Amino acid sequence: MTRQIAAISHEIKRQVGLLITRRGEIASVIVGDHRHIWIPDLSRVRIGHGRLRGLRFVHTHLDGEPLSEEDLTDLVMLGLDLIVCVQVDESGIPGPIFFANILPSNRDGKGWLVNRVPDVGQLSIDFLDLIQSLEDELARTRIGRSLEKEERALLVGVTTGPRSREEESLDELEELAVSDNIEVIGRVVQIVKKADPRFLIRKGKLMELILQCLQTDSTLLIFNNELTPTQVKSLTDFTEMKIIDRSQLILDIFSRRAVTREGKIQVELAQLKYMLPRLATKNTAMSRLTGGIGGRGPGETKLEINRRRVREKITRLNQELKNIRRQREDRRGLRNRRRLPVISIVGYTNAGKSTLLNALTKSHVGARDRLFETLDPSSRRLRFPREREAIITDTVGFIRNLPESLMEAFSATLEELRDADLLVHVVDAASPRYEEQIKTVTKVLEDLSLNDIPTIMAFNKTDLLPGDEAGMMTKNMRGVAISAIHPPSLTALTEKIESLIWPG
Repeated sequence: MTRQIAAISHEIKRQVGLLITRRGEIASVIVGDHRHIWIPDLSRVRIGHGRLRGLRFVHTHLDGEPLSEEDLTDLVMLGLDLIVCVQVDESGIPGPIFFANILPSNRDGKGWLVNRVPDVGQLSIDFLDLIQSLEDELARTRIGRSLEKEERALLVGVTTGPRSREEESLDELEELAVSDNIEVIGRVVQIVKKADPRFLIRKGKLMELILQCLQTDSTLLIFNNELTPTQVKSLTDFTEMKIIDRSQLILDIFSRRAVTREGKIQVELAQLKYMLPRLATKNTAMSRLTGGIGGRGPGETKLEINRRRVREKITRLNQELKNIRRQREDRRGLRNRRRLPVISIVGYTNAGKSTLLNALTKSHVGARDRLFETLDPSSRRLRFPREREAIITDTVGFIRNLPESLMEAFSATLEELRDADLLVHVVDAASPRYEEQIKTVTKVLEDLSLNDIPTIMAFNKTDLLPGDEAGMMTKNMRGVAISAIHPPSLTALTEKIESLIWPG
């Protein structure tokens, strides 16, 4: 076979390559130019957990060069079993052979091993035995992994600013990932002078990340930055790895947690608006939308059909949201006629808003220690000692850099705040980032023109703070110290609420 491809390559003055299965069958024959060769899309040949692609790539080099950086990039990015180059001499005779394979995680940090033999007669390695032992080593990373987690991910932060700030941001990204049932295996911070418009990071760094994912049996790369449509296309063309950004992660969490019809519509609307500019010909995620017999427009491409279907669905969902908004206005009108004051709980996600609602009203709204546990608003009656009543509402938590499409989609939910007589801003006092979280919530309220509504700052989880720290914090911020899991600590808060709603 080496003699045959060497002779053909010499005759046509082009590189010739073969993709070969583990059974020795030829899956593809590829012809490049004199210096380069391009492997076709291999997305139909999936990589499983702890295993490689199941294909080795054997090709010719005409100028006596060893394996190139391009060859090693293909090895890593495509998860090939092996990449092999056969040097062809001036007479068209096969000469030395170079071959490389990916290495499991090792102390030296090496990503691959390159071997050379003088000619094909001295190529005595047992390929199947090599690949089997290699996959066994790669699969060992699964030992001890959590069976409850659906994915394993590597977090990536790219910044032009200080590393410390990006590390703090990655802390929150990790909390989001854990909240979405993802096991985080590591994080990488890349400081750049200017973000690459195509890949966000350099190709060489991207190859290192993909290699790390292969060595740790990870299935997902999560970027802390919002990827542009161009970057999404470039990255998915460059590697078969699953790649998402922070906005997609938040949208996925929301899609899991939405319970009511309204919540589900809002999430789907946000997902479609996010996906529309990112639709590309390689993306098959929208194929289900084309369904049915004979798509309209016989000359349309699949991409055009996908885009048109998405726009139609966005229009339909917007109309449904308008109907829901009218129903909510009717309910609010009924509530206003009863003249019950309205208190709305706002705050950063996971600050303890639902726990506070449960403690004040003796309710059982779902509350867990994870981001975005509550998406759909919950309203309950709050009774005061002087036989007075008010309606208290829990809202979706805010977060830094919330995707614009999601903020827009949830505007109907947040409109509930416009009728509030009082806002209770719950702050996670135990968070090292509580000041930044306060600024985020304040900015969102300003954007919604809600900063004129009287607001009480409730510093939650103060039982976790040492000494007098809670007292100093509440004094400086003019707030109230509480612990939502200890109802006796809520007396000062209820008294302040009552004094603001019914002054005098």
